Amino acid sequence: MEQVKYDFTDKVVLVTGGTSGIGLATAQKFALAGAKVIITGRSEEKAKALTGKAAFNPEFIRTDNSQPEAILELFQKIKQKYKRLDIAVNNAANEAGIGMSLHEFELTDYEEAMAANLRGVWLCMQQEIRLMLEQQPAGGAIVNVASINGLGGAPGGALYSAAKAGVIAMAKSSAQELATSNIRVNVVAPGAHHTPMLEDMFRMQSGGDAAREEEVKQMYLNFIPQRRLGDPAEAAATIVWLCSDAASYVTGNTMIVDGGMSAMIR
Repeated sequence: MEQVKYDFTDKVVLVTGGTSGIGLATAQKFALAGAKVIITGRSEEKAKALTGKAAFNPEFIRTDNSQPEAILELFQKIKQKYKRLDIAVNNAANEAGIGMSLHEFELTDYEEAMAANLRGVWLCMQQEIRLMLEQQPAGGAIVNVASINGLGGAPGGALYSAAKAGVIAMAKSSAQELATSNIRVNVVAPGAHHTPMLEDMFRMQSGGDAAREEEVKQMYLNFIPQRRLGDPAEAAATIVWLCSDAASYVTGNTMIVDGGMSAMIR
């Protein structure tokens, strides 16, 4: 894939859920463009595995996005050390809210699905916006990573879809609120990308049966006109573009990156 050249020299960039998948690919692209990159995640081990990678040495701050206190602590650290935040990519999520029909979920399932996938994004956006408004000069770019499931719904994924729909709606609302404050807010809605989270979902849906897992994967491929899973770098390229000066007149938008998977229904 051809690499577009960007210059984010000395920009402070936060990527939540940045230790794997689309988050990791996004953090790498920003780092290669000169940014000071902060990534979050729940796993110290995943973060340590990144140490020593060429041209990529992010600051890792362990954060569980389902815990409000952890999010507040994250932004206290960012404000204390960097005094500013230029770009935020709200990518952290989990697979909670997938695997059952709507009526089968319990209240605890709902709370788990919303805690990281919606409430955590709201709390991050709240802190990001406050910091971007306070800093001099004021301004910044925010991208929420949602899902094509949030564009409508998905059987067996009602709560996950509802959370992702909320992520999209929050971005569109704040984009309008902040349009005159030099803060742009957009969304990337990925389809099926080759990420650890998707692999976990394949295993869950197949009950751990390897042959059945391949069938589940092929079922997904049959719904994708390009007949392949996306590379996380492809979603990352869209995120980085949305945060660049090339997208200076783009706000309140949802960019769909799914190989055409949702084209028939949108």
